[in-house]
Order: sequence, then structure tokens, then C-alpha cells
Amino acid sequence: MKRSIVRIAALGLAALVAGCGEKPAEQQASAPAAYRLYVTNEIAGTVTVIDEPSHTVVATVQLGKRPRGMQATADGRQIFVALSGSPIAGPGVEEDKLPPKDPAADGIGVLNTVSLKLARILKGIANPEQLAMAQGRIYSASEETELLSTLDAASGSVLSTVPTGEEPEGVAVSADGKTAYVTVEGDDTVAVIDTAKGAIIKKIKVGDRPRSMTIAPDGAHAYVTDENGATLTEIDTKTLAVTRTVPVPGEGAKPMGVVVSPDSKRIYVTTGRGGQLVAFDAATLAVQKSVAVGGRPWGVAVSPDSKLIYTANGQSDDVSVVDAATMTVVTKLKSVGRPWGVVVAPRCCG
Repeated sequence: MKRSIVRIAALGLAALVAGCGEKPAEQQASAPAAYRLYVTNEIAGTVTVIDEPSHTVVATVQLGKRPRGMQATADGRQIFVALSGSPIAGPGVEEDKLPPKDPAADGIGVLNTVSLKLARILKGIANPEQLAMAQGRIYSASEETELLSTLDAASGSVLSTVPTGEEPEGVAVSADGKTAYVTVEGDDTVAVIDTAKGAIIKKIKVGDRPRSMTIAPDGAHAYVTDENGATLTEIDTKTLAVTRTVPVPGEGAKPMGVVVSPDSKRIYVTTGRGGQLVAFDAATLAVQKSVAVGGRPWGVAVSPDSKLIYTANGQSDDVSVVDAATMTVVTKLKSVGRPWGVVVAPRCCG
């Protein structure tokens, strides 16, 4: 089964404290802003909830089968999580020897972050893996149906579907919701979709086996991890052309997750079986530094102040906390059940 990683939204300090009451200026300057990490555990079927920056695990919430990609609402009150009833299959596993699929388990789980309970499951999409959100809509691709589905986040209704090509995986969407991007493994492209027309307007050739993608905070560029090519591809979102492709270093590197820091200075890539987190300078795409983080890191997220990076390490059952300034692992947080994705969200009302 293919995996992707989920893309996180860049969250400003103002968003973290909105609605929580004003604090004296000296307190705001000295105290780090509180936020939470949400970590999906693919085998356990759970989400681990971690208070930051105290590194305190506050809850483990049962969601359903195979939670993987996820996205938080801007206010942090809801987390939408892709759930799948398809069995887990590693490289080389014959599909006819796997357990049967459970289509009833497919859907988008909605986690209420105030009650820390599963509120409901949105139906209508087969075997979702990753999702992106904009303007109250959810965009998620299905390798099984080879479609990008658009769902209304409030009602859960499926608004449209668009054929993408063979094995669609990573999903990103512009802030205005007008353009969606889907990595298509089958032909090594990114499908660019006009969401109003519900049609592909261009296919952009990228590296070998594109997996995940994200859009920079300013919206000017999108970034794609090419797993088998061991490269990072940059796309100009105005011209819809590849502007740069650079190698992702490290022995056994299989680029997976990708995120741009909220301050737009760095791009971070996890290397899967390579076990590394790699930092690229966003202006030059030069490698600044890399660090070993754990067994098969997949999901990656950055703190709102861009000072910490988090990686979900599936094989070592933990989350690494990396200091951005030194690119060293400062601690590891336990998240049992094969951590897959990680997202940062405001904590002000939960």
C-alpha cells in the first residue's frame, strides 16, 4: 500500500492565542505559545494528543482503522483524519495474501479537540490516505478509485470527483481553494486541478514516484518529494512549471514527508527508510543539515515559531523533537502503534 504524508498549515502566533483572552505584553513576550501535536498511529487506530511545548501526552483517542493523513482547522477545534479499511501491505507483499478489505471503515474521521472524542466519520471516499483543506472543503485522493474527491467539511457531502490518473497520493490546495494539486505515482506527475471546473488543467512531470507535497506559506511554490528518484521538486504555482529539482541526501533516502516552516526560511523532508530529517534553505534549495531522527520517519510538522520540528517515526514508535537552530534531536515522545502523520494545531479552547 502506498503512503503519503499529510501537509500542515502554517499557523501564526496570533492564531494560537485568538479567542483565549488577552495577556499582558510582558507575558506574551516571555512565555512560549501553547499548541498541540496530533499524531496518527496507523496500526493502533488512534491519535496521540501532545501538549507543547511541555511535551506532555494528554490523551490517546481511538478513531478507527488506519488513521494516516490529517488536517486541522484554523482554530484548532477540529482535526480531520483519513481512515481506511484496506489492509497494510509493505513492499513485496502479495495482495492476494492480505486480509480482505473493510470498505465500511473508510472515511474521514472528525476529531473534536475540545472533548477529545471522535465526533463523526464522513463517508463517500474509498481508502483515503491524505487530505488537504481550504475554504471549508476537504480534498482527498483515492488510489483505489483514482479520483480526487471534494467534500463539504460541515455537511460531509461529496461535492465533486475528478479522475487523476493511476495511483494518486499526496494532496495540496491553494489557500483560496481554487487550485488543487495531486501527486500521481503512475506517471510521475502532479495533476493540477481547477476546483471550480472540476477538471485537470495541466499535468506537470516531476521525479520518480512522487509521494507527498506542500505549498509554501506565500503560495508561490509547491514542493514534491520523489521517493524513488530521491529528489525534491519545486513547482512555480503561477507558471505551473518545475523550477528546480535537487537530490535528497543520505544513504537509503526515500523522501516522504515535506513541509515549509512558517517563517518560510526552510523546507524539511523526511527520508523514510533513510531515517533522516533533511533541512533545505528555501531560497537556494541547498542542503543545510540533516539529522537521524528514528525508524522510518514519515509525517513532519513545524512549531508555529519555526523553532522545533516534529517527525513521526513509524518503526521506532516515537515522535522526534528537533531543534531547528542546531538540527539536533532534543527529545523523543512516545506514540505507540506505528506513528504515521503529525500536525500542529492551536490550543486555546480545549
